[in-house]
Amino acid sequence: MNSPFLFQLQDLGLIDYQKGLNLQRKTVQEVIQGGNNTILLCEHPPVFTLGRLAAENNFFIPQQQITEQGIQIVRIDRGGEVTLHSPGQLVTYPIFNLNHFGRDLKVFLHKLEQVAIDLLQDFDIVAHRILGQRGVWVGKDKIASIGIGVKKWVSFHGMAVNVNTDLDLFSLIRPCGLDVKMTSISRIKNQLIDMDDVKKRMIKCFCDQFNLNELPSIKKNSKLLSGDTDVGEQFRVVKEKLNKEEERNVVR
Repeated sequence: MNSPFLFQLQDLGLIDYQKGLNLQRKTVQEVIQGGNNTILLCEHPPVFTLGRLAAENNFFIPQQQITEQGIQIVRIDRGGEVTLHSPGQLVTYPIFNLNHFGRDLKVFLHKLEQVAIDLLQDFDIVAHRILGQRGVWVGKDKIASIGIGVKKWVSFHGMAVNVNTDLDLFSLIRPCGLDVKMTSISRIKNQLIDMDDVKKRMIKCFCDQFNLNELPSIKKNSKLLSGDTDVGEQFRVVKEKLNKEEERNVVR
């Protein structure tokens, strides 16, 4: 067996999407220049992201109506269609030098899916792939979405696993361009899940699947949030606005 590859873990906590994206890009350049493979763990305030070729018609309501509720919409340089990030969803960005892992994108994506499958198995949840699709399902419901970018054989973007995610926001889109229902670990287990515990299990699954050894980690930085406003409060306000908008639509 080959010697394990070293990697740096950064737990960013809850971070504004654009700030997280900027950090990804900075880290990609560092890895290209010979820096350590890095895994970024985080959650984001509510944001819809669209891949390079994502179709605009996968939104069920006008995008302006969504942004007016305080939810960002960002087109980014990854594959895949529209997806949601929001608090309670664990987002993992593996920024890896793929020269260490065979320079095979299909194998890399397959391994990412297996990390999610192994993680869910750790919670006694049987998950699986669907032929021709990317991501991970439990029964007919999707629980993990995957979309990556690659620059000079360094990967970025990554995988989102619904842990305690508010699934209602998925009703505003066709997730990943599919007519699919989303689920979460908390919905399946019918209880709130400890996110720190999920993070520890996630990293173990990455280490097992990719033959990794962790360097001393960088602690999450609560100052990386958007503006001076508490992001949890931002999320609560967004939910209230959406609920009021739904009530107005019903009245109409």
